Amino acid sequence: MIDATRIRRGMIIKLEDQLYRVLDCQLITPGRWKAMVQTKLRNIRDGSQLEYRFRSEDRVEQAYLEEVEMIYLYRDGDDFYFMNLQTYEQIKLDVEAIGDGVNYLIPDLVLTIELYEGQPVGIKLPNTVDLTVVETEPMLKGATQSASSKPAKLETGLVIQVPQFIKEGDVIRVDTREDKYLERVKTK
Repeated sequence: MIDATRIRRGMIIKLEDQLYRVLDCQLITPGRWKAMVQTKLRNIRDGSQLEYRFRSEDRVEQAYLEEVEMIYLYRDGDDFYFMNLQTYEQIKLDVEAIGDGVNYLIPDLVLTIELYEGQPVGIKLPNTVDLTVVETEPMLKGATQSASSKPAKLETGLVIQVPQFIKEGDVIRVDTREDKYLERVKTK
């Protein structure tokens, strides 16, 4: 158990028998009143968000997640299958546990699975993923590289803005934290 004033962004805490990741945390000291800690939390299991205010004297249980490197195998409906690289054991996660990460899952992608008491609760994607453009508009004549961008649909269904010179079949590197185009990847 830790004091509420020691809660920090990125921490995993247990509240009402649920696990929450702290998205934002702010210590409020209003004059002569007691200090409070205002937090924005995301439920690890279902992805729902909530704002919660702790009193400074409250005690909070900090949860520790085990991280295991795994490889993404395949999707079956709303279930996603992963394999542990050391033990070759396979696990299944549903779409709620993965959240927006589904936009980056391609076969053979190595990522980190978060486990709590031996049960998978979420994933940590690599910072960048290389994806193939499957659909985009042709380049406009006379458009300069910095003048404009256009939407491109990637192999996972994700749509992002890309420069005008990107065409169908190109492999691009995408920042998974910001859903942003980084560069075109040279293929052999």
